Amino acid sequence: MAGKNILVITGSPRVDGNSDRLADAFIEGAVLAENNVVRFDAGRMNIGGCKACDTCFKNGGACSVSNGFNTIAPEIEKSGVIVFVTPLYWYSFTAQIKNVIDKLYSFSCAGKDISGKKCVLIVCGASADEGDYDAIQLTYKHIAEQLGWEDGGILVVPGVYEKGTVKNTPYLAAAEDIGKNI
Repeated sequence: MAGKNILVITGSPRVDGNSDRLADAFIEGAVLAENNVVRFDAGRMNIGGCKACDTCFKNGGACSVSNGFNTIAPEIEKSGVIVFVTPLYWYSFTAQIKNVIDKLYSFSCAGKDISGKKCVLIVCGASADEGDYDAIQLTYKHIAEQLGWEDGGILVVPGVYEKGTVKNTPYLAAAEDIGKNI
């Protein structure tokens, strides 16, 4: 049986931070399970916000404004699993990954059906209070529902801030297990 096509989109601008390490662990598990994985680090790409011009897919790319989303969009179309890995910023996604999420509108604007996918959220943050992660989980669930995607799981990783803190937790193994079992 051929593996799944999986797209991992990270949202942190910090290189080799805790969310990067969680993404690496997920990918390691997914690759061990013989899946095909593509990764985009949206937090370090030039992806501006949606300008609501409604000219999606009319000028050669998903977004009429030339930016990094046009490299991600084809992978969104062909992937059966979309994984969002982000640090928690003000109870939600980072602005960089949110720009990718906002530009998912381009598919519906152009009449392209991207329903039927599975999605996963891996979120980490400095706060040790798991209640602080409720808003991002609710937002994620609404996004999945709106797009017709199946929730493949949520991993909340509280209490990690300094680079590398996550390596001293069981959460890297948990992320790898999600990747293995997706």
